[in-house]
Amino acid sequence: MLEKLKKVKISGVEVLPIIEGGKGVSISTGLSAGAFAAAGAVGTFSGVNAEDYDDEGNPRYAVYNGKTRLERNRELIEHSIKAAISQAKIAWETSKGKGRIHMNVLWEMANCQEVLHGVLEKTKGMIHGITCGAGMPYKLAEIAEKYKVHYYPIVSSMRAFKILWKRSYSKSVDLLGGVVYEDPWKAGGHNGLSNAEDPEVFEDPYPRVAELRKFMNEVGLHEVPIVMAGGVWFLKEWEHWLDNPEIGPIVFQFGTRPIVTKESPVSDEWKKKLLTLEEGDVYLNRFSPTGFYSSAVENEFIKELKGREERQVPYLRKPDNHMATPLALGPRGREVFVTPEDREKVEDWIEQGFTEAMKTPDETLIFVTPEKAEEIRKDQVDCMGCLSHCKFSNWKDHDDYTIGHKPDPRSFCIQKTLQNIAHGNDIENELMFSGHNAYKFKDDPFYANGYVPTVQELVDRIMEGE
Repeated sequence: MLEKLKKVKISGVEVLPIIEGGKGVSISTGLSAGAFAAAGAVGTFSGVNAEDYDDEGNPRYAVYNGKTRLERNRELIEHSIKAAISQAKIAWETSKGKGRIHMNVLWEMANCQEVLHGVLEKTKGMIHGITCGAGMPYKLAEIAEKYKVHYYPIVSSMRAFKILWKRSYSKSVDLLGGVVYEDPWKAGGHNGLSNAEDPEVFEDPYPRVAELRKFMNEVGLHEVPIVMAGGVWFLKEWEHWLDNPEIGPIVFQFGTRPIVTKESPVSDEWKKKLLTLEEGDVYLNRFSPTGFYSSAVENEFIKELKGREERQVPYLRKPDNHMATPLALGPRGREVFVTPEDREKVEDWIEQGFTEAMKTPDETLIFVTPEKAEEIRKDQVDCMGCLSHCKFSNWKDHDDYTIGHKPDPRSFCIQKTLQNIAHGNDIENELMFSGHNAYKFKDDPFYANGYVPTVQELVDRIMEGE
């Protein structure tokens, strides 16, 4: 064990400085969260499209009977609440009263506040903290106060936390359990890169976290821990952060490593894939319907999305001096106008079988196969409103229920693909989120010969600094 590693007070009790990162849509479950808590750390189950179980332990999958998107959205929310309660019970029973249990939610998931109220009302004493990112969760403190649980906002800069503090959190200090700094260049899943930050230029987290701590100290949060998330693998690489006054109390979150454990619910194929990745196989992209950057494994799913983006040309409905070459679209041959150079590209794509043109909100056309065009349109029609705002389906969860522009066929139904990969074996044609350090599985001797540890073994290993 690293000599400087000490227990930290999290959600009211002293625990190991290790938190399981929450991964949505049936990936961080009550079983994995409970195992981390039983090991004396903090387990996190995801409240994002969780898996529901009956009293006999059989899964109850969501069935959408609603004819409208709004009706299906209500079905989704009702299922989400029941499922998260189910996972909370599993986590609590598995933990045997040890450690802490947190629930992770995304502020930009549909009806997030309603889900939180619905779950916390029925799980008093089982959930000790709420972790929340993907947006600016300014009402998180208010909800935490109502149910007397600690709250852990996820931010990627001091500036973001400062805004949350001034707007809301300064009024609810006692239950602010910690501030999660999520490295926007290294974390898996959705990342909080701002428009001022270059996705291609990595920034060292140390000065960014030190800046966050400086502000926290200025407002009296000296003892509130910072949770370092994203890019954490061996704690021996972070030893200079321990007992460091510029960093203060520090805890480390692990999101990717817990996927390769016995308690992890993902398929063996998924675990094997992670054990073979090379550096660079995980990278940032902006295909997500949320509009956020996200980090995912390059596979056929990502390659197909890249292909859509590359087979793209701007068009006009009326010609101008630059774009005057006619291009007939659809069975009726309706004309739009492109440049001569783009017309040549389009003809080449059509010869390759990408014969279907689909309009984007940016006045461009993408070209896909007829089968892919049919799939995209079906997915858009079948939308059940899983996000607060979705650029793929044109949905938002309030007011007039539309974001006000065309659905974007360059994106995808995130609910569908994450459910598919969580419950199937096809890891090439579905979205596979991952942290950027997943390539370290391959050379880490702990995983030699495809070894998959238990959560307890992983926690023991991490505490050794490895």
